[in-house]
Amino acid sequence: MDKRRFLITGGLALATPNLLLAANPPLKLRELYNKDGSFSDLALNLADQRVTVMGFMAPPLKADSQFFVLTKKPLAVCPFCETEADWPDDILAIYMRRKYRVISFSRKIETTGRLALGKFVDPETGFLSMVRIEDARFEVA
Repeated sequence: MDKRRFLITGGLALATPNLLLAANPPLKLRELYNKDGSFSDLALNLADQRVTVMGFMAPPLKADSQFFVLTKKPLAVCPFCETEADWPDDILAIYMRRKYRVISFSRKIETTGRLALGKFVDPETGFLSMVRIEDARFEVA
């Protein structure tokens, strides 16, 4: 490989991550479930992988919590579910890497982390989640 080809290939390699990000738009909450409430094939295929989801931060259940609830639409109060049968398909539990600052419920955020599926009860709050993003970070969109 000559020097010119090496430089062109290297430049393309540096640009590729941005191209890949643009080709994989954020997931929509509705894409995680089938109509019967089961996990979609997409969700099952993305389990344990890093994903990005857009939404709104619901007010926290508890101050200094390690997680929050991401919602499809802005909510002034936090949705809390008691049983897995009641788990709505338009919210997602987000478990942060570290403590986070609360964002106004009306500001859209982009959240990235590892998609986890299956029943999990938060030991501190008793909050039940059927699907969640773990080891997450977010930024205002």
